[in-house]
Amino acid sequence: MSEKYEDIYTLEAEIEKSIKALIKIEIFYNELKELINDRSDTRNAITLSEIIVNYYTCLETVFFRISSFFENNLSKERWHSELLHKMTLHIKGIREPVISDQSYKILDEFRRFRHFKRYYFDFAYDWDRLEFLQKKFDILIANIKNDLNSFIEFLNNLNNNAEHG
Repeated sequence: MSEKYEDIYTLEAEIEKSIKALIKIEIFYNELKELINDRSDTRNAITLSEIIVNYYTCLETVFFRISSFFENNLSKERWHSELLHKMTLHIKGIREPVISDQSYKILDEFRRFRHFKRYYFDFAYDWDRLEFLQKKFDILIANIKNDLNSFIEFLNNLNNNAEHG
């Protein structure tokens, strides 16, 4: 087996491992979902914020691995937003898009939220904003695994075509 095939299988394994991590976060979220909606407890805002940030960071790590495998041309100044945008691109002769436009829009909200949260040290959370993000999170959960599984299917086809072509 050539090194390129092994690299594709490694990338696929990394994506599958990340999907398992995402599922763990989803399970944690679903177990706490009813409690999180209690606006009277600041701990709920912190918990929901951390769930969203951790979910996004897990996905960003996957995207970085994919980008490194296929193109790895990211500017140093805006690499987070550029990386996310690149995951929507069909790069002819190279790769299929990793995420849908709908997933991109939600993830871009999460990216901005993570940046905000990194420098936000107060405990006065904007519950309207958190509820908006929570609604988007529920949509993302329903879509992102389909996006990633479609990309894994693309990787499998890439390997099959290379082995038989």
